Amino acid sequence: MKQFLSLLLLLTATLSTIAQSKLIKADSYLDVRTGKLISPANLLIENGTIKSINPKTLPEGVETVDLSGKILLPGLMDMHVHLDGDFRGSWDYIYKESASQGTVRAVVNAEKTLMAGFTTIRSIGQLHITPELIDVAVSEASNKGMIAAPRIIPSGHMISINGGHGDISLGLAEGLVTVGPNDGIINGKYDAIEAVRYQIKHGAKFIKMHATAGVLSMEDAIGAQQLSNEEMKTIVDEASRHHIKVAAHAHGTKGIKEAIKAGVYSIEHGSIIDDEGIQLMKENNVYLVPTRGLATIIEPMIDKMDPVMAGKAKYVMPIAKQNLTKAIKADVKIAFGTDTPIIPHGKNAIEFAALIECGMSTKEAIKTATTNSAEMLGLTDRGEVKEGLLADLIAVDTNPIDDITTLEHVKFVMKDGVVYKNKK
Repeated sequence: MKQFLSLLLLLTATLSTIAQSKLIKADSYLDVRTGKLISPANLLIENGTIKSINPKTLPEGVETVDLSGKILLPGLMDMHVHLDGDFRGSWDYIYKESASQGTVRAVVNAEKTLMAGFTTIRSIGQLHITPELIDVAVSEASNKGMIAAPRIIPSGHMISINGGHGDISLGLAEGLVTVGPNDGIINGKYDAIEAVRYQIKHGAKFIKMHATAGVLSMEDAIGAQQLSNEEMKTIVDEASRHHIKVAAHAHGTKGIKEAIKAGVYSIEHGSIIDDEGIQLMKENNVYLVPTRGLATIIEPMIDKMDPVMAGKAKYVMPIAKQNLTKAIKADVKIAFGTDTPIIPHGKNAIEFAALIECGMSTKEAIKTATTNSAEMLGLTDRGEVKEGLLADLIAVDTNPIDDITTLEHVKFVMKDGVVYKNKK
């Protein structure tokens, strides 16, 4: 009887392994570091990882996924996403939505993002005013396999000054909405500590702060520094004690440099950066997440936007393009980010063409959404098609080195060894 049970357990384990195993057969895969295609591309997937590439032998009964004519890439990554929002020229609907409605919106947008080939995203701050951290809830649901969504690194509420870029109550009647440190709105270093601790307590894995004013909000300035030097240093120090990194929204020249000096890991946008700021980024190994592609979305609707937002957008977009070109030439480290929902969810790959337009090579543009993003996050388990890494994979019809727009039409998506999309 004992021998029978042992045999039964062995048989069960063997059948389970076969059931979880898949062989992906594609024409080739892209080595994102060299930009070269490797052929053939026969990948054995086991337990959510790439077990081997072009193996000599296969387990019997393994499921085959036929991707003849397709080219494989690692799952893409977007480092600047707001899942709970959609943008139609204003944010008015956010004031009317509950946390539950915002969560439903985030779940829908997360699936759109995954189906576009983005298997890892950094949710860089929620837009709804609510004590609950919507992106944390969606991240946990994704990790448990409850929803179709990317791997989500959540940030919770963005940390901003009272009346600053992240104060979603700006423009509302006084007292209509009350916000404070739990919502990311601070006045002074003690509020900053409370805000960071609240986000981390409730599941944030990255902290987002607003070093400067912004564009698509109701304050008049764009580049003015908003968080004080002390507040920024406090935010970074408090997050660092919990081994959490900080990203800084920063358009203005001085705010960019002060955020770098405070110790942030990434500058978001960086529109009015100067030569000194570029040099500081290089010296301190800080990544730029430029979110340039959104200009193609804003320009057609700009005259229909609120005049405050429209005026700032018209001023800053040409400057941002010039400075991104300078940063690329200076070899600043760049990670891919879209600022969805400005670029609509599911259209994230528009950003690639915008990077190339500013002087980046196609190979380097692809690296921003693969190896560069993984390195910025400190993750060694993704970002390449390589044995032992996560089975987060996509497939396209043509070589993206020759035609980057093919990444806007992803045909196959696998995350954690599970096929979510397979379109001929």
